[in-house]
Amino acid sequence: MGAGEPERIFGVRSSANIFQTLGVDAEIGRTLLNEDDNPGNPRVLVLSHGFWSRRFGMSADIVGKPLTLDDENYIVAGVLPPDFAFPGMDAADIVVPLVPDADPLRKERNSISFLRVIGRLKEGVTLQQAESNWNSMASQLQRLYPVANASKKGVKAVPLHEEIVGNFRLAFLVLSAAVGLVLLIACANLANLVLARASTRYREMAIRLALGATRGRLMKQLLTENILLALLGGSLGLVLTQPAIKAIILLSPTSLPRAGEIEMDATVLFFTLLISLLSGVLFGLLPALHTAKESFTQELKGSGKGASEGSRKNSVRNVLILTEVALSLLLLIGAGLLAKSFIRLQSVSPGFDFKNLLVMRLSLPNAQYSKPEMVTAFYKQLSNKIKNLPGVKSAGATSVLPLSGSNVRINFTISGRPPLSLSERPITQYRMTGPDYFRTMSIPIRSGRDFTNTDTLQSQPVAIISDSFARRHWPGESPIGAHINIDDNNQGPREVEIVGVVGDVRHTGLQLDPAPEIYVPISQIPEENVSMLTNNMNWVVRTFAEPLTLAAAIRREIQSVNGSVATSNTKSMEQYLSSSLAPSRFNLFLFGIFSVAALILACMGIYAVISYSVTQRTQELGIRMALGAQKLDVLKLVIGSGLKIVFMGVALGLIAAYILTRVLSNLLYGISVTDPSTFVSMPLILILIALLASYLPARRAAKVDPVIALRSE
Repeated sequence: MGAGEPERIFGVRSSANIFQTLGVDAEIGRTLLNEDDNPGNPRVLVLSHGFWSRRFGMSADIVGKPLTLDDENYIVAGVLPPDFAFPGMDAADIVVPLVPDADPLRKERNSISFLRVIGRLKEGVTLQQAESNWNSMASQLQRLYPVANASKKGVKAVPLHEEIVGNFRLAFLVLSAAVGLVLLIACANLANLVLARASTRYREMAIRLALGATRGRLMKQLLTENILLALLGGSLGLVLTQPAIKAIILLSPTSLPRAGEIEMDATVLFFTLLISLLSGVLFGLLPALHTAKESFTQELKGSGKGASEGSRKNSVRNVLILTEVALSLLLLIGAGLLAKSFIRLQSVSPGFDFKNLLVMRLSLPNAQYSKPEMVTAFYKQLSNKIKNLPGVKSAGATSVLPLSGSNVRINFTISGRPPLSLSERPITQYRMTGPDYFRTMSIPIRSGRDFTNTDTLQSQPVAIISDSFARRHWPGESPIGAHINIDDNNQGPREVEIVGVVGDVRHTGLQLDPAPEIYVPISQIPEENVSMLTNNMNWVVRTFAEPLTLAAAIRREIQSVNGSVATSNTKSMEQYLSSSLAPSRFNLFLFGIFSVAALILACMGIYAVISYSVTQRTQELGIRMALGAQKLDVLKLVIGSGLKIVFMGVALGLIAAYILTRVLSNLLYGISVTDPSTFVSMPLILILIALLASYLPARRAAKVDPVIALRSE
């Protein structure tokens, strides 16, 4: 409102009709109008609901009030609804009209690569038809403006939903499949337990039939009991859902689309009810049908089935256990692959030392820092102040911070080599840095020198390149002293001399190979790049102790240089590194939870089935022991019958894992989807736990008193 401490906010420039295209109305006030795009009209903006709530306390009086952005006055036109998030930019605080004619950085034809187009297709028009039409227009523009459009590759149209969630689609599908597998295991476990329980109720069922009940009535009774159990389980799941949602939001990566909006609603409740009912019906139907087909004549005569229940009935339960084991192993191997991949990813060097490193993003007012020399003076003054703080080892600045998600690329050519057309010119990553940046980040200088204060607008333009840049374009040679032409301004390529080579940095992620990079000194940037740097001046400070403890002192020094400079994204570099690992950590956490749940359910099933089998075979075991069988023989017999099923399930699970884990290939780093150690260790873990689950009822069987066992029948 023109007062208060300066704050850096994230804004979006858009054409006025964007909200009409998206079908979005303002919660209060209005959205942008067509006349807001005209250069001569008053500047207006629209606030996001989150920014309105955080900064202005949801005051309805905000509409029509002035707001100062970069020393320029705007009028608040309205506030967007709470459920709206700009596609692909959830963190946008404001939206201002896109007025290229009023922006010298964006009115040039060759500067439109920053634009992203959102369109609504006419009825009956396919995405492929629209893409074809747009590419025809792009080809025509290339003919009309060959210089500005030479490097344009055409138009790729994608559905908006895919654009937003495309990077997470595979992870969502894999995790959804894991949820489905756990549900199947739980239902198989329930069916097995209900089937075992039903076999102990033969006398009850026989009496009911004798008293006039129909077999259909018995099926309804069993189904009703199973559905009630399923509904009770679903209700308990809903109780546990709320803390689970909080944990998911807390652990989710910041790039996860609209993670903060995850909540229970009517759709979730209806889905839970539906799944519970279906689970109760489908997996309660097997025991009900099995019971309905039984002949209860022997029960009415007073003789139970005991051990003579029949291999056909046991085989049904064995198949269910085998399926549980196979599905559990599939999930365990998937979790093992993700875990090993995550460990490999953590061991990857980002190319710099991230410990004891504080990061802070500055936003300089464009009106006060419109010239390169103004920015250079600010950098030198602030650098001296920060370096003199107790606990500070060194400090530097860069336009693009590693692992921040930002990136800038430019075209270049090498002087003295055959000329290339615009479309043939190679592309490299582009960074603007100050002296001491490499020393502060602990990025090694392989050859040549660092930038110094003698690199000015009046001296020879210089640049530093990365190892991969040097290896690609000067294999086996030293690039020091070579000249390249970099296209980092609107006036055409400018020639710079290479004065140093530094180590590679994994700017875009630990899982990606380092890309070729070129660094230019802040003191020699073209005037066209000043506003880009002033909005993205990332300071890095190497400290002797915990870096965040110096954040307040550094902010005070910034305010002492210029009170209008806003700071944001104050973090330790370890936090940035952790954020870059967040998607892999999130996938591993959820998949691991599902795998452990599946393992527990499978072992519970093994224990229950073997325990039931021991109860049913009490007389048989008593006879064996009466005839001379030892306790060890009984242990081997019972455990062997359990492990036989487990080994069959493991074999089936290994086959399934070999085939199905290939979908994880894009989620893994540094290992194969058929990693031998994982395919060996996970089955062993499952077998050992299954052995324990089998041992407990086997130990009880070995303690059977033959006399009591023979009398029990």
